[in-house]
Amino acid sequence: MVPEHPDAPAGETTALALKILVAGGFGVGKTTLVGAVSEIRPLRTEETLSEAGRTVDDTDGVDHKVTTTVAMDFGRITIRSVLSLYLFGTPGQDRFWFLWDELAQGALGAVVLADTRRLEDCFLAVDYFEHRKIPFVVAVNCFSGARRHDARVVCRALDLDPGTPVVLCDARERDSGKEVLIQLVEYAGRMHTARLLDSVG
Repeated sequence: MVPEHPDAPAGETTALALKILVAGGFGVGKTTLVGAVSEIRPLRTEETLSEAGRTVDDTDGVDHKVTTTVAMDFGRITIRSVLSLYLFGTPGQDRFWFLWDELAQGALGAVVLADTRRLEDCFLAVDYFEHRKIPFVVAVNCFSGARRHDARVVCRALDLDPGTPVVLCDARERDSGKEVLIQLVEYAGRMHTARLLDSVG
């Protein structure tokens, strides 16, 4: 949590800027979510998929996808007047995983986007955040034509730690994405508070 104005006069409310990761499998909607909620023009590092990459990028189920994020997406959203979120969308392919450790530095928490048609694609992201004890929520992106599953079913399928939130969303809709981020901030706040209390108890 970084104050946006560290030199603000005493008594003046200091705005917080929190770093959030948006992760998940290839073609799950990370770039779409960041773009939908960002109040600034999002920074994107997308490149056109090439024939050479078809041997390493699994496009099964996302045949319509023609571009891919090769570094990160970046956006910003103000939740309240004193709280802004800086969003960092991670690349989805295994060959870009070396970037994740850098992007995760200082993150309050993460959103793991999931597509129930390719649920196994988010396993690595779930494992990544669980092992590093970074709070996260799983946001099921409800694609058109995809079968809807109850959040409890998804939780069991992913074998999530007890209490890890699972929410349904539409990554194209600003209000839906904003609600996911609010739930993440609330959950991460509870987790960080609990850890602090444990450390002094």
